[in-house]
Amino acid sequence: MTTGGRVLVVDDDGAVRTVVREALRRAGYTVETAASVAEQRRMIASFDPQVLVTDVVLPDGNGLDVIPEVLATNPGLPVIVLSAQNTFTTALRATEQGAFDYLPKPFDLAELTRAVADALAARKGSNGSSPVDKATEDLPLIGRSPPMQEVYRTIARVVANDLTVLVLGESGTGKELVARAIHDFGPRAAAPFIAVNLAAIPRELIESELFGHERGAFTGAQTRTAGRFEQAQGGTLFLDEIGDMPKEAQTRLLRVLQAGEFTTVGGSRSIRADVRIIAATHKDLPKLIAEGGFREDLYYRLNVVPVRLPALRQRGEDIGELARYFLDRAAADGLPRKALDGSAIDQLMHYAWPGNVRELENLMRRLAVLSREDVITASVIELQFQLSPTVEAATAPLSPAGGLADAVEGHLARYFATFGRDLPPDGLYDRILAEVEQPLMRLSMAAAKGNQLRAARLLGINRNTLRKKLTDLGIDAGTGRRAD
Repeated sequence: MTTGGRVLVVDDDGAVRTVVREALRRAGYTVETAASVAEQRRMIASFDPQVLVTDVVLPDGNGLDVIPEVLATNPGLPVIVLSAQNTFTTALRATEQGAFDYLPKPFDLAELTRAVADALAARKGSNGSSPVDKATEDLPLIGRSPPMQEVYRTIARVVANDLTVLVLGESGTGKELVARAIHDFGPRAAAPFIAVNLAAIPRELIESELFGHERGAFTGAQTRTAGRFEQAQGGTLFLDEIGDMPKEAQTRLLRVLQAGEFTTVGGSRSIRADVRIIAATHKDLPKLIAEGGFREDLYYRLNVVPVRLPALRQRGEDIGELARYFLDRAAADGLPRKALDGSAIDQLMHYAWPGNVRELENLMRRLAVLSREDVITASVIELQFQLSPTVEAATAPLSPAGGLADAVEGHLARYFATFGRDLPPDGLYDRILAEVEQPLMRLSMAAAKGNQLRAARLLGINRNTLRKKLTDLGIDAGTGRRAD
C-alpha cells in the first residue's frame, strides 16, 4: 500500500468529507478537507496536496470548471472527481478538463483508495487531453446505473486518442452508439464516421467492400471503387459484427492493423490507412478462436480497449429514463407526444428485454402511435406485452421445479419476435448457454460463500470443471462476481 501521500478532499457535505478523510487516513495518507472552491484554493496553497479529490457541485462554483485553474498553477497534480450527476457528459467533461479519474456517487471507499494510490503512482505523467467543444443535448448514451458508469468512464478515457476499441454486448445494447460517441467527442469528429455491418455483406464481397477494387479485378468490376477504408480516411471505421468476418478477410485486416496500409482488390499500390478502428460483436471471440473461427492475433490487435455494454435487464434502474427519452425523441420526429406514469415504468422494469434497448425504443415508438391516451399506464404496457403469447410464462416468478423451462421459452419467443421476419444472428445456442451458465455459476459461488469445492458439489461437477467454467465466463473465483 502506498503511504505518506498528501490528499485534499473537497466536498460541501460534511459527512462525505469525514468518511473519506478517515478511510484515506486509515490507508496511510495525510488528509485535509475543504467545503468550497475558495477554501480549496487556500488549502492548495498551504497544504500543497499530491492528490486532489473534489466534488462537482460546490456552494461557490463548479468543481469541473476550476480544474484547468488548479492544473495551471499546480502542473501534474492528479484530480479525482466525485459526482452525483452520473451522466456520460459529466464523465467526459471531467476527462476533458484534465481530471485523472472520475468516480460516480455513491462510490466505494476501497475504489476511491485505489484511485488515490494510482494517482500518486502516475503523478509524473500528464493527462493532457484537451476540451472538446461539443453539444451534448442529443447524446444517445442514457442512464445512470453503475454498469453504465463504467462504460462512461472507459469512453471518456479513450476519446482523445486513437487506440483501437472493441465494443462487446448483446444485440440491441447500443454498440454503434458507443462507437459514434467515441468518434463525435474525439479529435476525428470533423472527419467521416463509416459503419460497416459485416454480417450483412456476402462473404465473397467483404474484402472488396472494405478495401475497394480496381477495374477488372473480378467479373462485373467496370470501374475502380473505393472501399470503406478509403471512405473513412481521417475518420473512424466502425466494423460491426466483427465475429462474422471470414478468415481470409481477417488476414487482410490484420495486415492493415500491423502495417497501417492496404491495397485494393486487384491493386498493387499501398494506400496508407489513416483511420481509427472500432470493432463490435455480440459473439464470444475467445470461444470462436478455440473453434478456429477467429484469428487469435487479430483478436489481440482489436481488443486494445474493451468496452462491455450491459444488457438492459442488468441496468433496470435506467429503463424509466430511457423510455421517456425515446418518447421525447418520437415526439420530435412528429409522432404524438406521450408520457408514462409510475405504474407503466414499474411494468417496464419487470420485463426481461431480450431485444435490449432497441426493443424498448421500438415499443415506445409503437405506443406513441397506437396509444389513445396521452398518459400511458401499466395496463397499456401489459396489453402490448400480451401480443407475445408466452409473455406470462416469461414474466412469472420462477419456482425451483417447473418454472424455468416456461420462463426460458417465453424469453426466447420474445427474442425471436424482436427480429420480425428476420432470423437472429447465428450462434444462438452458445449465447443462450452462456446466459444461463453465468448467473448459475455466480449464484452457486455466492451460496457456497466462495468455497469452490462446496460449489462444485452443489452443481454436481468436479472442481476442475468449475474452475474452468469460472475462468471462461470471466467470474472471479474468490467472490463469484464478474471479474471485469
